[in-house]
Amino acid sequence: MSRLLVHILLALALFAALPASADQRNDPREQALSDTLDLWREGRFAQLYDTLSHRSMTRERFVALMQDSQQKPACCHQKLNHFRVIIEKKTTAKVYARIGMEGGPGSDASQSREFTLDHEEGQWKMRLADLKVLAGVSKKKKK
Repeated sequence: MSRLLVHILLALALFAALPASADQRNDPREQALSDTLDLWREGRFAQLYDTLSHRSMTRERFVALMQDSQQKPACCHQKLNHFRVIIEKKTTAKVYARIGMEGGPGSDASQSREFTLDHEEGQWKMRLADLKVLAGVSKKKKK
């Protein structure tokens, strides 16, 4: 075989051996939001709880609440779109994004809204309250 062919085959073999990354985003805030949505979609609620900011309920209550929710983020390219940072401070950022949703009322719909992310422990975290609103499990006012 010619050297060129050997180099091409070697390059293809190395390329095929590289792990396929899930969903890599350039902005760390966007990546944090994307990772949060992935954990939710995969049903990994205990791990999801650990990645959230301002946890106002126990892990057990949160897991039960999320298991009862029929909504979840859409997959892949429909999951997170139109991300932009509106305001950024040292420890918080207000961002806007369109989140693709499925499984709930108005199935296969999306929600465009603002989210507040907190910078804690060296990483950006979505607030529990924002996730509850997306999941449709936020507390309803008593009559």
